Amino acid sequence: MRILSGKFIPENLNSSSGLTVEIVKQAIEYSYEIIDQIDEKLTSVGANKISQMIELANYSSILGNLIALGIEKKSEGKYIRNLPHKYPDILAVSQTAKDIEIKISLELNKPKGHLAKSGFYMICRYVLLYNDRNFVFDQRGDTAEIWEIRFGYLETDDFNLSNTPGDSGKTAVINKNGMEKLKLIYVNLETTPFSKESVTYQRYLKLISNV
Repeated sequence: MRILSGKFIPENLNSSSGLTVEIVKQAIEYSYEIIDQIDEKLTSVGANKISQMIELANYSSILGNLIALGIEKKSEGKYIRNLPHKYPDILAVSQTAKDIEIKISLELNKPKGHLAKSGFYMICRYVLLYNDRNFVFDQRGDTAEIWEIRFGYLETDDFNLSNTPGDSGKTAVINKNGMEKLKLIYVNLETTPFSKESVTYQRYLKLISNV
């Protein structure tokens, strides 16, 4: 079973949300377990892994849904997963918890959706490892690995809205201010798509050196 091998920063996880590091950790490892089982079944019959068979936007959506399901299963009744395509992804059923929206994006992309709504957000960004679980900088393999998780409360003005004629519909992308408001709660510098010389990499290195 794959595990999260990066560093958590527990003090950056807003406690009023009810979410804990342990719930997040177990939920993501649960999503890995399911994806790996699907990939094993596909490759056993001569097919490609799921990331190679569908668009990466859909792959991100699957990953997000599995993490949401994992949070429901690992929270001991604190949360339940909302219906598909409903906001937010996670509904609090405990008075000590808050509703949470989960956003997934690849590499350094800013997460986006169709709605700009205020609330708690958990942002997971991932890279694609190769078969032997190796990460190659600036290249894509076939297996998802979360390299960064951020968490916090966003307002509607923390999104940039687009409604371009002929586009697939309204798009709400978390803007620079919104990304900065979200606190880093997990990072794996072994699989980050930032170069080691970048300012962000050095900042993250400093952050986790105190954990």
